[in-house]
Amino acid sequence: MVFGLSLLELLAPLTGIGSLLFAAYLYFWITKFEIGNEKMVEIYNAIRDGSKAYLNRQYRTISIISIIIAILLYFVFDWRLYSGTPYVSVAFTIGAAFSLAAGYIGMDVATRANARTTFASSKDLETPLKISYYGGLVMGLFNVGLSLIAVSGLFYIYGQRPELLVGLGFGASLAALFAQLGGGIFTKAADVGADLVGKVEAGIPEDDPRNPAVIADNVGDNVGDVAGRGADLFESMTAENIGAMIVGVTIAVALNNPLFVIFPLLARAVGIFATILGIPFVRSKNFTDPMIPMRNGMIVTTLLVVIGLYVLITQTIVNMNLYYASLVGVASSFLIFIITQYYTEYRYRPVKEISKSSESGPAVNIITGFSVGLESTALPLLLIVGALFGGYHFGSAFAVDTGISTTLGGIYGTAIATMGMLAVAGMILGMDGFGPIVDNAAGIAEMSGADKSIRERMDAFDAAGNTTKALTKGYALVSAGLAAVLLFQAYLQEYSHITNIPLESIAVDIVRIEVLLALFIGGLLPYIFSAFAIRAVGRAAYEVVAEVRRQFKEIPGIMENKAKPDYKKCVDISTKAAQREMIIPGLMPVVVPLVVGLIFGPIAVGAFLISATISGTLLAFMMNTGGGAWDNAKKYIETGAHGGKGSEAHKAAVVGDTVGDPFKDTAGPSLHVLVKLINTVSLTSILLFVMYSVSWN
Repeated sequence: MVFGLSLLELLAPLTGIGSLLFAAYLYFWITKFEIGNEKMVEIYNAIRDGSKAYLNRQYRTISIISIIIAILLYFVFDWRLYSGTPYVSVAFTIGAAFSLAAGYIGMDVATRANARTTFASSKDLETPLKISYYGGLVMGLFNVGLSLIAVSGLFYIYGQRPELLVGLGFGASLAALFAQLGGGIFTKAADVGADLVGKVEAGIPEDDPRNPAVIADNVGDNVGDVAGRGADLFESMTAENIGAMIVGVTIAVALNNPLFVIFPLLARAVGIFATILGIPFVRSKNFTDPMIPMRNGMIVTTLLVVIGLYVLITQTIVNMNLYYASLVGVASSFLIFIITQYYTEYRYRPVKEISKSSESGPAVNIITGFSVGLESTALPLLLIVGALFGGYHFGSAFAVDTGISTTLGGIYGTAIATMGMLAVAGMILGMDGFGPIVDNAAGIAEMSGADKSIRERMDAFDAAGNTTKALTKGYALVSAGLAAVLLFQAYLQEYSHITNIPLESIAVDIVRIEVLLALFIGGLLPYIFSAFAIRAVGRAAYEVVAEVRRQFKEIPGIMENKAKPDYKKCVDISTKAAQREMIIPGLMPVVVPLVVGLIFGPIAVGAFLISATISGTLLAFMMNTGGGAWDNAKKYIETGAHGGKGSEAHKAAVVGDTVGDPFKDTAGPSLHVLVKLINTVSLTSILLFVMYSVSWN
C-alpha cells in the first residue's frame, strides 16, 4: 500500500507518468538530428516563431475566458453545493490548463521535427519516417499519459467520487473547442488565401516561397492540425474516462467491487503499454509507401491491446462478456479506418468521381464532392450503431450473469466498448501528428529549393500524411459519437442518483412540449455553430487574399525572386482574425445547454443532447470526409490525371478543395468537440437544472 492505495490502484497514475517519460525520451531523440542547411533553418525558424506567437496570443484569450468561467463555477456550484470546497472550479481549471498544455507540446515537437524530417530524407527513408512518426507519438503519449494522470489523480484526491470530476472534462472540452476552432480558422484562412491567389491566379506551385501566405499556411498546420487536435484528443480521452467511471459507480455498488469504477483507467494503462511495445514495429528498410510501416505498428499494437485487455479483465472484473464488449470497440477502430480510406483515397470510386467531374468545371466538382460527403455519413453512423448495439448486448449478457439490471449492464457494456476503441489511441495519435509534420517537411523542401530527390520523397510522405489525417479524423469522430452517448448515459445516471428515480423509469417523452422544443434546438445547434465557423474562415480568408494580391502588386520583383514577401503580415492577419472570430461560436455550446436546462428542465436537456449528438455527428462526418475527398481529388489530378497541374480540371479541383478546407479542418473537427462539450456542460450543471428549472407541469 502507498498513500492508502493498492498497487493496482496506483497502476493508472504510474503508467501515465511512464508515458510522459517515454514521450520525453522520443522528444530529445528527435532534437539530436540536424535541422538542415541555412535556408531550411531560416524557414524552420519562421514557422516555429509564427506558431509560438499565435499560440501565445490564443492561449491568453482562452485563459481569460477560462478564469472567468472558473470563478462563476466556484460561486454557482462549489459555494452553494459543496460548502465552498472548490471541487468543480479547480477541476475545470486543471482540465483547461492540461488541454492547452497538450496542444502546446504537440506544436513544439511538430515544429522541431519538420525541417529535421526534410534534411534526413537526403540520406534514407527510415530516418525521416522515424523523426516524423515519433514526433506524432510524442503528442500521442503525452496526451494519453497526461489525461490518465489528471483523471486518476483527481479521482483519488477527491475521495474516489467520479461525479466530482465532470469539471475536469468541462474545462478540457472548452479549451479544446477554442483551440480547435481558432486553429482551424487560422489554418484555413491562410491555406485558402495561398491557394486562390497563388495556384489559381498567379499559377505558381503550392508552397512556393514567392507566395506571401506560404509561411502562414505552414504555421496553420501546426496551430490547427497539431495544437488544436492535441487539445481536442486530450479532452476526448478525459471526458470519456470520466463518463465510463460514473457509469461504473452503480455497478460497483451493486456487485460490491470498486474495480468497476477504475477499470476504464486500467484499460487506458493497457493501451499505453501496447503502444510503447508496438513502436519498434514501425519500421521497414525497404518500403515505397510510408503507410506500410505505420500500418504494421498499428496491427501489432492492436493485437497487444486484445491480449492485454483479456489479461486485465480475467484478472479483475472476471467476465468474458465484458471482454467481448471491449473487442467490439477495438474492431470499430479498424473498421472506421477502412471506411474513411475508401472515401478519401484516390484509389477508390468517390475521389475518382470528384476528379473526373472537375473536367466540367468547379460547379460540377462542388456538386459531386458535396454528394460524396453526404453519402459518406451512412457507413460511419451504422458503425456507431453497431458498436453501441454490440456493447449493449454483451453488457446485458454480463448483467444476466451477475443478476443486476440489464439496462445498467448494457450501459456499462457500451462504456467498455468505448474504452476498447480508445485503447489504441496513442498509436493513432502518432499517425495523426505524422500528417502535419510531413506536410510542413514537404513545404520546407519546396521553399528551400532542395534536390529533386528530396522533394519527391517528401511528396510521398505528404501523400501518406493526407491519408493518416483523414483516417484519424474518422477515428476521432466515431470515438466522439460513442463518447457522447456514454456521457449522455452518465447524465441520466446522475439524474437518477439525484432524484432517486430508477434509471429504467426515466423516459424522454417527446409528447411533452418542452421536450419537443429542446429536441429541435439540439438539432439546430450544430448547424448554427458550423455557419459561424465557416463564415469566419471566409471573412479571414478575404483579408489574406487581399494582402497577397497587394504584395504581388506593390512589391516589385516577388515573382522574379528578386524581392522577399512580407510573410509576417499574413501570419498577423490570420492570427487576429482567428482570435476575433472564435469567441461567439466557442461560447455557444456552453450557453445553449444552460438556457435549455433552466427553461425546459433536466428531462428536456436529455432530448436536447440526443438531437444535438445525432445532428452534430452526421454533419461532422459529411464535412470531414467530404473535405478530405475534395482535397485528394485535387492531389489525384496533380499526379497527372485529367490533364495534371495547370489544367482546367486542376483549377476546378483547387476551387473544390478550397470549399472543402473549412469543412474538414475548421467546422468538422470542432463539431465532435461540440457534441462532447454540451454533454459535459449538462453533466456539470444537472443539479442546477433539477433545483432551479422552470416548472412546466
